[in-house]
Amino acid sequence: MIFYDCHTAPSPRRARMFLAEKGLDVEAREVDLTKGEQLSPAFLELNPLGTVPVLVTDDGTALYENLAIATYLEATTPKPPLLGTTAEEKALVMLWNSLVDQQFAVPLMDAFRNSHPKMAGRALPGPESFEQVPELAARGKARVDLFYTRLEKQLQGREFLAIDAFSLADISAFVIVEFAGMLRMPIPEENTATRDWHGRVAERPSASV
Repeated sequence: MIFYDCHTAPSPRRARMFLAEKGLDVEAREVDLTKGEQLSPAFLELNPLGTVPVLVTDDGTALYENLAIATYLEATTPKPPLLGTTAEEKALVMLWNSLVDQQFAVPLMDAFRNSHPKMAGRALPGPESFEQVPELAARGKARVDLFYTRLEKQLQGREFLAIDAFSLADISAFVIVEFAGMLRMPIPEENTATRDWHGRVAERPSASV
């Protein structure tokens, strides 16, 4: 397998953590987003969306979405399980992973890409150009605040986010929380359950990859 990575971006970190939790050491190739390497003809041939991460399997299949990568790795390396073991657990992991993506990651990127000067003309990832919309930045920030409240409610009295075991949902939420902190949208001080959960995940070896 070959893993196309970028250590400054949140999405590849989610895949790195998943690989680390599985104990997998694969060949990695760094893609420098600041230099636009993800938009080179060679990379677009690999992933026409022009995004990272990308995992190329042993048979040459290119997987360029985190959920696809996680599904493949779970099937080929089932232990430790990170997508749940029962039907209910699998559904809950997918539920919370989807909520993190739709209600946290997307609004956070809206807030960032529609306000940061370096994102001018790059309000959406990929080969196409989109101009910034300031109203989306304001809405994105408000939605991030809302999700922090939902996250805190879910984590009350719980060790992990979705089920009674560490899962993909914890990885996704942790990475986005960390990136939000870098963008000056950290966990609110009063959200003690979320802060405790974040501290526990941060202690896992995979959190340092």
